[in-house]
Amino acid sequence: MQKNSKIYVAGHRGLVGSAIVRRVIDLGFNNIVTRELPQLDLRDRDAVNRFFDAEKPDYVFLAAAKVGGILANNTYKAEFIYDNLAIALNVIDASHKHGVKKLLNLGSSCIYPKLAPQPLKEEYLLTGLLEPTNEPYAIAKIAAIKLCRYYNEQYGTNFLSVMPTNLFGPGDNFNLETSHVLPALMRKFHLAKFLLDGDLPGIMKDIQKRPLGFGIQFDSITSETQIEEVLQRFGIYRDHVTLWGTGNPLREFLYSDDLADAVVHLMTHYHGAQVGELTNIGVGTDITIKELAQKIAGLVGYSGAIQFDSTKPDGTPRKLLDVSKIKSLGWTPKVSLDEGLKRLYDWYTSG
Repeated sequence: MQKNSKIYVAGHRGLVGSAIVRRVIDLGFNNIVTRELPQLDLRDRDAVNRFFDAEKPDYVFLAAAKVGGILANNTYKAEFIYDNLAIALNVIDASHKHGVKKLLNLGSSCIYPKLAPQPLKEEYLLTGLLEPTNEPYAIAKIAAIKLCRYYNEQYGTNFLSVMPTNLFGPGDNFNLETSHVLPALMRKFHLAKFLLDGDLPGIMKDIQKRPLGFGIQFDSITSETQIEEVLQRFGIYRDHVTLWGTGNPLREFLYSDDLADAVVHLMTHYHGAQVGELTNIGVGTDITIKELAQKIAGLVGYSGAIQFDSTKPDGTPRKLLDVSKIKSLGWTPKVSLDEGLKRLYDWYTSG
């Protein structure tokens, strides 16, 4: 990429897309194209083609997606598969039709079989059954990987696919209905500390700034009793917080700015033929959900009890990526989990 190359970041308001925008700006790229959802619905094929025809981007980062944790994936199955398939189909095809020099497609580690050997190597794709709770999303992401591969093979395009591990960072989604595990834990313990301390104004200020989920409106909460009832819906009580599952699953977490650094590194230095069908991006170490919960509770300053509801699903038992390929391509992460958590909580409380 040249400093004046036109770069389109699809999904620039999201966790990944915003990190990519920050990274390319930091590196001195000055011709970045973005669009808000009201301006461009990536599920609309004609609108996407009109956009590409008008803007003619040289490089595309496909970071737009409908995302969420176990609850959202298991609740909105049709939307997760349809929206993500439509976005991938439209952006990848338009990139081919309009002569994009290189596209980088962002996937997810949930594409791998539920019971695949650990750590997860790129070649394990489609070697077993998927985790049922996020199967619709995973199928859409697998389709996008294959689409990039087959366009490369048939049309000679230069499309890359990367599979990041679980991500967190500034711009994360803290809606307790649709968020991933790490931001959900952070917000639950943040609110639980307020409740334990009797700081009801602190709770109301937090709810006013960010939606809780399930359509709960700030203006509809008018009493202390209602505050407690609302928080209990998310497992937050005066003396404890209840979390889904057993707490035993292992997860790997990568700070979003590290991911952005990795994908810009690949986009700048490598081609689709060099990196193959897909490339994992992660840190190579993991932690149990129980350990993560304790770590975040300590950071937030929550001293109450942590309970686990084993009647709720755990998801995949372990999801650790083999990152030997990305390391061989000259990239390693820089931000530790502890440092990343501190940065995220500072961002959350200052926002």
